[in-house]
Amino acid sequence: MLEYIQALDGAVLLWIQEVLRLPVLDGFMTLFTQLGNAGLVWVGISLALLLVPRTRRMGFWALVALLLGLLCTNVVLKHLVGRTRPWLVVEGLTHLVVENDPLSFPSGHTCAAFAAGSVWARFVERRWLKAVCMLQAVLMAFSRLYVGVHFPTDVLAGCAVGLFCGWLAWRLYGKWEAGRT
Repeated sequence: MLEYIQALDGAVLLWIQEVLRLPVLDGFMTLFTQLGNAGLVWVGISLALLLVPRTRRMGFWALVALLLGLLCTNVVLKHLVGRTRPWLVVEGLTHLVVENDPLSFPSGHTCAAFAAGSVWARFVERRWLKAVCMLQAVLMAFSRLYVGVHFPTDVLAGCAVGLFCGWLAWRLYGKWEAGRT
């Protein structure tokens, strides 16, 4: 079963490379995916939110979700699973960015995008802002496939872990708020 999933993962990546990869998008997708290196874009935005009293809680709880995601993906799951990056095992796949970490599962970039995005989406009131919070996460997930550094199942797992960490941070926020009253 795992061999079938790995083969399907590789086929999807090759299809993305052959059908969806366009020279006009390569620069944007490469830049966008690199914005997620070390979680800097989400940490930076969350730290900036800490500076504004009205958004301080949103920034703090997004940082909590990011920390939870980091612990789950980069500290535990990547080493537990030990899955190799796709360009090392999928014949004919080219990657557009260099990843120094040889471990692929789950996607830390995707986890961070969904962890922070899901917390931000809970705090903002306007629907279009909620959509933007989640759209950045979906775009990050796709960019990881587009540049060839993750298998689809890596990205799906990163999404699930990120959403879980965002949910957990939201629950902790609720308990913290309830304890203050």
